[in-house]
Amino acid sequence: MACSRKSVQRGLRQSSLGKLTAAARALYESDGDAEQMALFGFSPEDYDETFEVWPDNWKAFLVMDSMGTQWRTGACGATGLDYGVLPDVMKLVGVPVKDRPGMFQDIRIMESEAIASMAESRQRIGT
Repeated sequence: MACSRKSVQRGLRQSSLGKLTAAARALYESDGDAEQMALFGFSPEDYDETFEVWPDNWKAFLVMDSMGTQWRTGACGATGLDYGVLPDVMKLVGVPVKDRPGMFQDIRIMESEAIASMAESRQRIGT
């Protein structure tokens, strides 16, 4: 399972609905097909892959990024994150104990979007 590593930066704007799912897609969406880009005279370097994460989502993004090696996988790819290590990751990232229940819900939103993104990538490449 290859993850796209786009340039991600902490933004200055406030939250809006869907920013967690967009952040998850930025982490797990595959890069464009270089062959298809070449047909139109472009290369992957022609695209700015910077994605801005808003401040109120930054900790959730850091936790999700840190959980990148904790995917449970099956024959059809990732099935979900290993929640057993999540409390330790939240602690290491600096999520206060009182914020962890809400953070867990944010991670679940991002996890769901990441799984969908990875599945779409597999379908595009035919595996």
